[in-house]
Amino acid sequence: MSSPRRPVFDTTKRAFDVCASGLALIGLAPVLGVTALCVAAKLGRPVLFRQQRPGRSGEIFELVKFRTMLDVDEAGGIVTDEQRMTPTGSMLRALSVDELPSLVNIFRGDMSFVGPRPLLVQYLPLYSAEQGRRHDVRPGLTGLAQVNGRNALDWKRRFELDIEYVDNRSWMLDLQILFKTVDKVLRRDGISSTGHSAGAPFTGEV
Repeated sequence: MSSPRRPVFDTTKRAFDVCASGLALIGLAPVLGVTALCVAAKLGRPVLFRQQRPGRSGEIFELVKFRTMLDVDEAGGIVTDEQRMTPTGSMLRALSVDELPSLVNIFRGDMSFVGPRPLLVQYLPLYSAEQGRRHDVRPGLTGLAQVNGRNALDWKRRFELDIEYVDNRSWMLDLQILFKTVDKVLRRDGISSTGHSAGAPFTGEV
């Protein structure tokens, strides 16, 4: 779908993202500092997790989050995500505190507060043409899929919700998603899917 209002929305949304993320980084500086010290003490260094992710139009950027997992240790039998996840990491994810450094990505223009979540680079060739439309907009810190089940959803439903957002994005929808996100975080709802710490990998089959 197309709308003459959508370019205006996208422009004003970017202005909001810059202002809000800048203020959030300043206001949450004490939280960021304490969390960084906690991660360093419990999980060691590096404190930040950095990974390449596809953004708008599939352009690659470096996503920044707080580290929540131990390094892979084959000798010690620490290999899977479930084995690498620590109580500290689980708490950070449950409260979504691990996502706070991504405010830098929003400020820089890699991401937005609301949009389809940025997935792994290796998924790019697996998308159908319809699924690939999720990259028509900037990826988000939260999105329509996150407030409708998050990682508990199967991939088919997640992509349907991503495209629904792309086609119907508006200030009203963004505000609804942001308010629902706060509720989801407080209730710690949909953090993981059965048998996976963060969700089953996408294989291209839905």
